[in-house]
Amino acid sequence: MTNMNMRGKIIFYEEKNFQGRHYECMSDCSDMSSYMSRCHSCRVESGCFMVYDRTNYMGSQYFMKRGEYADYMSMMGMRDCIRSCRMIPMHRGQFRMKIYERENFGGQSYEMMDDCDNIMDRYRMNDCQSCHVMDGHWLMYEQPNYRGRMMYMRPGEYRSFRDMGMSGMRWMSMRRIMDSGY
Repeated sequence: MTNMNMRGKIIFYEEKNFQGRHYECMSDCSDMSSYMSRCHSCRVESGCFMVYDRTNYMGSQYFMKRGEYADYMSMMGMRDCIRSCRMIPMHRGQFRMKIYERENFGGQSYEMMDDCDNIMDRYRMNDCQSCHVMDGHWLMYEQPNYRGRMMYMRPGEYRSFRDMGMSGMRWMSMRRIMDSGY
Protein backbone atom coordinates (compact mmCIF):
# COMPACT_ATOMS: atom_id res chain seq x y z
CA MET A 1 0.00 0.00 0.00
CA THR A 2 1.30 3.43 -0.83
CA ASN A 3 1.26 6.21 1.72
CA MET A 4 -1.54 7.92 -0.21
CA ASN A 5 -3.75 4.83 0.10
CA MET A 6 -3.16 4.74 3.86
CA ARG A 7 -4.86 8.12 4.25
CA GLY A 8 -8.55 8.67 4.39
CA LYS A 9 -10.50 10.85 2.00
CA ILE A 10 -14.02 12.18 2.43
CA ILE A 11 -15.85 14.60 0.13
CA PHE A 12 -18.65 16.75 1.54
CA TYR A 13 -21.39 18.23 -0.68
CA GLU A 14 -23.72 21.11 0.10
CA GLU A 15 -26.78 19.37 -1.31
CA LYS A 16 -28.27 15.89 -1.24
CA ASN A 17 -27.18 13.38 -3.91
CA PHE A 18 -23.66 14.84 -4.19
CA GLN A 19 -24.81 18.13 -5.71
CA GLY A 20 -23.63 21.70 -5.18
CA ARG A 21 -20.28 22.91 -3.94
CA HIS A 22 -18.01 20.32 -2.42
CA TYR A 23 -15.06 20.14 -0.06
CA GLU A 24 -12.46 17.35 -0.07
CA CYS A 25 -10.92 16.47 3.26
CA MET A 26 -8.01 14.13 4.03
CA SER A 27 -7.43 15.02 7.69
CA ASP A 28 -9.19 16.44 10.74
CA CYS A 29 -11.29 19.57 10.23
CA SER A 30 -12.55 21.36 13.36
CA ASP A 31 -14.80 23.85 11.54
CA MET A 32 -16.18 23.26 8.06
CA SER A 33 -18.09 26.55 7.91
CA SER A 34 -15.17 28.32 6.24
CA TYR A 35 -15.39 25.82 3.35
CA MET A 36 -19.16 25.46 2.96
CA SER A 37 -22.30 26.79 4.60
CA ARG A 38 -24.07 23.43 4.83
CA CYS A 39 -23.50 19.77 4.08
CA HIS A 40 -26.22 17.30 3.11
CA SER A 41 -24.34 14.43 1.46
CA CYS A 42 -20.87 12.95 1.48
CA ARG A 43 -18.74 10.25 -0.09
CA VAL A 44 -16.02 8.41 1.84
CA GLU A 45 -13.51 7.31 -0.78
CA SER A 46 -11.07 5.72 1.65
CA GLY A 47 -10.58 5.29 5.35
CA CYS A 48 -13.01 5.91 8.19
CA PHE A 49 -14.19 9.19 9.70
CA MET A 50 -16.17 10.44 12.67
CA VAL A 51 -18.38 13.38 11.77
CA TYR A 52 -19.91 15.78 14.29
CA ASP A 53 -22.92 18.08 14.17
CA ARG A 54 -21.03 20.86 15.98
CA THR A 55 -17.66 22.49 15.45
CA ASN A 56 -14.54 21.40 17.34
CA TYR A 57 -15.57 17.72 17.36
CA MET A 58 -18.52 18.35 19.68
CA GLY A 59 -22.14 17.30 19.65
CA SER A 60 -23.56 14.10 18.23
CA GLN A 61 -21.04 11.80 16.58
CA TYR A 62 -21.51 9.53 13.57
CA PHE A 63 -19.18 6.90 12.16
CA MET A 64 -18.66 6.85 8.40
CA LYS A 65 -16.78 4.16 6.52
CA ARG A 66 -16.09 3.82 2.80
CA GLY A 67 -19.29 4.40 0.88
CA GLU A 68 -21.77 6.94 -0.44
CA TYR A 69 -24.18 8.85 1.78
CA ALA A 70 -26.54 10.62 -0.65
CA ASP A 71 -28.82 11.87 2.13
CA TYR A 72 -27.01 11.00 5.35
CA MET A 73 -29.28 13.17 7.53
CA SER A 74 -32.32 10.95 6.95
CA MET A 75 -30.21 7.76 6.77
CA MET A 76 -28.62 8.35 10.17
CA GLY A 77 -31.30 10.37 11.89
CA MET A 78 -29.13 13.49 12.12
CA ARG A 79 -30.96 16.69 12.95
CA ASP A 80 -28.20 19.03 11.85
CA CYS A 81 -25.50 19.28 9.21
CA ILE A 82 -21.94 18.06 9.64
CA ARG A 83 -19.83 20.84 11.16
CA SER A 84 -16.54 19.04 11.85
CA CYS A 85 -14.86 15.71 11.08
CA ARG A 86 -12.00 13.61 12.36
CA MET A 87 -10.10 11.02 10.34
CA ILE A 88 -9.66 7.72 12.19
CA PRO A 89 -6.15 6.37 11.67
CA MET A 90 -5.81 2.75 10.61
CA HIS A 91 -4.65 0.52 13.44
CA ARG A 92 -2.89 -2.77 12.98
CA GLY A 93 -2.17 -4.92 15.97
CA GLN A 94 -3.98 -5.72 19.17
CA PHE A 95 -6.85 -3.78 20.69
CA ARG A 96 -7.04 -3.16 24.43
CA MET A 97 -9.38 -1.03 26.49
CA LYS A 98 -10.15 -1.15 30.21
CA ILE A 99 -13.67 -0.06 31.14
CA TYR A 100 -14.71 1.12 34.61
CA GLU A 101 -18.10 1.20 36.24
CA ARG A 102 -17.56 4.65 37.81
CA GLU A 103 -15.75 7.91 37.08
CA ASN A 104 -12.02 8.26 37.81
CA PHE A 105 -11.43 4.56 37.13
CA GLY A 106 -13.56 3.43 40.09
CA GLY A 107 -15.75 0.40 40.70
CA GLN A 108 -15.69 -2.81 38.72
CA SER A 109 -13.27 -2.90 35.81
CA TYR A 110 -12.70 -5.22 32.88
CA GLU A 111 -10.06 -5.29 30.18
CA MET A 112 -11.42 -5.81 26.69
CA MET A 113 -9.60 -6.98 23.60
CA ASP A 114 -12.56 -7.59 21.33
CA ASP A 115 -16.06 -6.29 20.64
CA CYS A 116 -18.70 -6.47 23.35
CA ASP A 117 -22.36 -6.29 22.29
CA ASN A 118 -23.65 -5.97 25.86
CA ILE A 119 -21.56 -5.17 28.97
CA MET A 120 -24.46 -6.15 31.23
CA ASP A 121 -24.61 -9.68 29.82
CA ARG A 122 -20.87 -10.23 29.53
CA TYR A 123 -19.53 -8.48 32.64
CA ARG A 124 -22.62 -7.89 34.79
CA MET A 125 -21.87 -4.16 34.60
CA ASN A 126 -24.86 -1.85 34.32
CA ASP A 127 -22.82 1.29 33.58
CA CYS A 128 -19.47 2.43 32.21
CA GLN A 129 -18.41 5.94 33.23
CA SER A 130 -14.66 5.95 32.52
CA CYS A 131 -12.13 4.00 30.48
CA HIS A 132 -8.51 3.72 29.46
CA VAL A 133 -7.86 2.92 25.80
CA MET A 134 -4.42 1.35 25.57
CA ASP A 135 -4.43 0.11 21.97
CA GLY A 136 -6.59 0.73 18.94
CA HIS A 137 -9.58 2.92 18.22
CA TRP A 138 -13.05 2.07 19.53
CA LEU A 139 -16.70 3.09 19.24
CA MET A 140 -18.86 3.06 22.35
CA TYR A 141 -22.66 2.88 22.01
CA GLU A 142 -25.37 3.90 24.44
CA GLN A 143 -27.43 0.75 23.81
CA PRO A 144 -26.60 -2.96 23.56
CA ASN A 145 -25.91 -4.44 20.11
CA TYR A 146 -24.10 -1.32 18.83
CA ARG A 147 -27.19 0.90 18.68
CA GLY A 148 -28.00 4.44 19.68
CA ARG A 149 -25.68 7.39 20.03
CA MET A 150 -21.99 6.67 19.77
CA MET A 151 -18.68 8.06 20.96
CA TYR A 152 -15.27 7.67 19.32
CA MET A 153 -12.46 6.64 21.67
CA ARG A 154 -8.82 6.86 20.65
CA PRO A 155 -5.86 5.85 22.84
CA GLY A 156 -5.86 7.77 26.12
CA GLU A 157 -7.42 8.04 29.55
CA TYR A 158 -11.04 9.12 29.88
CA ARG A 159 -11.68 9.79 33.57
CA SER A 160 -15.25 11.08 33.24
CA PHE A 161 -17.64 10.81 30.32
CA ARG A 162 -19.87 13.33 32.12
CA ASP A 163 -17.07 15.93 31.99
CA MET A 164 -16.80 15.26 28.25
CA GLY A 165 -20.37 16.48 27.79
CA MET A 166 -21.89 13.00 27.89
CA SER A 167 -23.80 13.29 31.16
CA GLY A 168 -26.81 11.07 31.55
CA MET A 169 -25.58 8.63 28.91
CA ARG A 170 -24.86 4.99 29.63
CA TRP A 171 -22.43 3.12 27.41
CA MET A 172 -23.63 -0.45 26.94
CA SER A 173 -21.67 -1.86 23.97
CA MET A 174 -18.22 -1.33 22.48
CA ARG A 175 -16.74 -2.13 19.07
CA ARG A 176 -13.21 -2.01 17.67
CA ILE A 177 -12.69 0.10 14.55
CA MET A 178 -10.92 -2.23 12.13
CA ASP A 179 -9.48 -1.54 8.68
CA SER A 180 -12.68 -2.86 7.12
CA GLY A 181 -14.73 -0.20 8.88
CA TYR A 182 -15.65 -2.09 12.05
